[in-house]
Amino acid sequence: MSVRVGDRAERTVLVDAAAIAAFADVSGDRNPVHLDERYAASTRFGGTVAHGMLTAALVSALLGTELPGPGTVYLGQELRFRAPVRPGERLRCEVEVTDVDARRATIATRAWVGETLVLDGQARVLLP
Repeated sequence: MSVRVGDRAERTVLVDAAAIAAFADVSGDRNPVHLDERYAASTRFGGTVAHGMLTAALVSALLGTELPGPGTVYLGQELRFRAPVRPGERLRCEVEVTDVDARRATIATRAWVGETLVLDGQARVLLP
């Protein structure tokens, strides 16, 4: 597969309570802001929110399955979490190639809930 500057891929995923609970189980991150509505209601978020790294993992899945695709190896990722993702929200993840050399690519990574940018960053990957 040839990867070129400007290539894009996106995926929309429902981030529900089950996905958040499964991520907590796999990662061991059982912070109550993600799992305990009563506790989370008393925080600045006013309710439970998904793990930021769950959002990042959904971006990672897009890189490894669609663009550049199977065999892609992460070399690094810069992330900025801009807004929370709440249970029941649809998260639209997007990756866009911004630079390519013979074996590596730099890829813009972004995610939105509706029109709200919730994550942006940049990945550096080894191409398959």
